[in-house]
Amino acid sequence: YIFELAGSMMKDVPMHSLEYKVLNGRQLALKVSANSVYGFTGAQVGKLPCLEISASTTAYGRQMIDQTKKLVEELYPGAKVLYGDTDSVMIKCITDESASDKERLQAAMDFGKEAADRVSSYFLKPIKLEFEKVYFPYSLMNKKRYAGLLWTNTDRFDKLDAKGIETVRRDNCPLVARMVSGVLNRLLIHRSVESAVEFVKGTISDLLQNRLDISNLVITKAFSKAEDEYANAQAHIALVERMRQRDPASAPTIGDRVAYVIIKAAKGAKAYERSEDPIYVLDNNIPIDTQYYLEHQLTPPIMRIFEGVIDDAA
Repeated sequence: YIFELAGSMMKDVPMHSLEYKVLNGRQLALKVSANSVYGFTGAQVGKLPCLEISASTTAYGRQMIDQTKKLVEELYPGAKVLYGDTDSVMIKCITDESASDKERLQAAMDFGKEAADRVSSYFLKPIKLEFEKVYFPYSLMNKKRYAGLLWTNTDRFDKLDAKGIETVRRDNCPLVARMVSGVLNRLLIHRSVESAVEFVKGTISDLLQNRLDISNLVITKAFSKAEDEYANAQAHIALVERMRQRDPASAPTIGDRVAYVIIKAAKGAKAYERSEDPIYVLDNNIPIDTQYYLEHQLTPPIMRIFEGVIDDAA
């Protein structure tokens, strides 16, 4: 009931006002508190262990998602629930493809609001579903990986929203984020598959011909524990050991993030044997293993995006 009250109060306040931000902060604080209690009960070691509570919460949430899917597809023939996760479902609704984008967006928003109210009537109060947003266009790659233009009004999209996609992860080199963002922009905003393909080809050509600045290829990983506590050989840990041998004073210590690039080496050499300090690489003119970056950094995320767009992504 508290969440519903906070949400209803926010509806009557302008989105960019100070009052809205305060109410939103209170709502988020309540959610964090509720999630924390749920987390405490699910931890076997802690101050409030009770697996029955956490398990029943998860099970009831899954049951509600399944019930929502069943109701939506029964009440609205042709509509299809594409994805459900934790506390939300994504529905592909039927719109007139001959209509303008603005008309289709409005139809989708009207459908979302009506479906939320109608399905909510089947749940016990104060449980209430709310329409949140429309994605158009939208690409669902697999569980927890999707991207689309997010709309809350029909005039202009709010942002390009991506989840689970390599756009911000620091253990990928910046080139990955740059390429993924460029591809998504061309596919979703400009809606041009040809432009996206040409962008990928151009970037790969620049990589293989060493036309990219080394800063695009730097990978960073956390040095979070002693070397002997890592179960397997790690590229950044192997580099720390080599840097200590060269200059102990400048070598990274526990708590640092270790920056490295992958260099060319003898055939069959492991990746952890080919990690090197970017500054050392520049000072000594050591060649980068561009094929490694193509095969292990760029290809997996780009293939995931294009598999749902073109028939022969390879």
